[in-house]
Amino acid sequence: MPGVRDIKRRIRSVKSTQQITKAMEMVAAAKLRRTQGAVIAARPYAEKLEEVLGRIVASTQDKVHPFMVKRPVKSVGFILVTGDRGLAGGYNANVIRKTMVEVARITDAEKGFIPVGRKGRDYLRRRQRNMTAEFIGINDVPTVLEAKEIVDVAVKSYLDETYDEIYLVYQEFVSALTQRPVIKQLLPIPYEEQEETGTSEYLYEPAPAQVLDMLLPKYILNKVFQGLTEAKASEHGARMSAMGSATKNADEMIGKLVLSFNRARQAAITREITEIVSGADALKAQ
Repeated sequence: MPGVRDIKRRIRSVKSTQQITKAMEMVAAAKLRRTQGAVIAARPYAEKLEEVLGRIVASTQDKVHPFMVKRPVKSVGFILVTGDRGLAGGYNANVIRKTMVEVARITDAEKGFIPVGRKGRDYLRRRQRNMTAEFIGINDVPTVLEAKEIVDVAVKSYLDETYDEIYLVYQEFVSALTQRPVIKQLLPIPYEEQEETGTSEYLYEPAPAQVLDMLLPKYILNKVFQGLTEAKASEHGARMSAMGSATKNADEMIGKLVLSFNRARQAAITREITEIVSGADALKAQ
């Protein structure tokens, strides 16, 4: 059994760690509140933009916009969104695993990556994967400018045919305790052939094709911006949950160590009393 001093040293060490995990939990909770507000605010705009885009695409006869042209897939690019730091449970591992599963399914095309976040970049670098660009240090509440930098690289890679398809992989925010990795096609913009339903008739000024020229770049930018925001909210939620669990585990460990400390101290006291009594008996025997 460890000595009293060793147990006291371990209790101090665990308490110090507990203070750190508690502080990180509080910081993550504060960041989550800010980012969660951005996620909630962005979703209605994204939904309406998709609705308008679908309506315009349905009314456009020729799908000739460069962002909508489907061509033979010779290379596929993945925008992998991870965090810059760990201590967030399975946040980074889950989204990386989701990406690698999808990559393994593609056997007849080249694969490349645009990592967003240090953890994903380091994972791909260790495995010597092809990376077109990398983006590190995204703000806790992502900005449109950060999203635009990523979009510029993705669009250029698509237009110059470096990649024939580009996918965005990130953790979708469900709640502070639940996040799920998702993969969404970014380019070419996916669309379904559909007929206009209902009695409403829409007039476009300028023509639908010109509206698409203005709308599609905004659509792609919004998709990436929403992905970054959802990913950051998921990261903060995962870190808050992980640090909360670590704090509770530290409480349990401290309780067990205190119990061991009391037992060790009691055993030491009993041993000392036994030695004193034995000594006294020895003196009496003389």
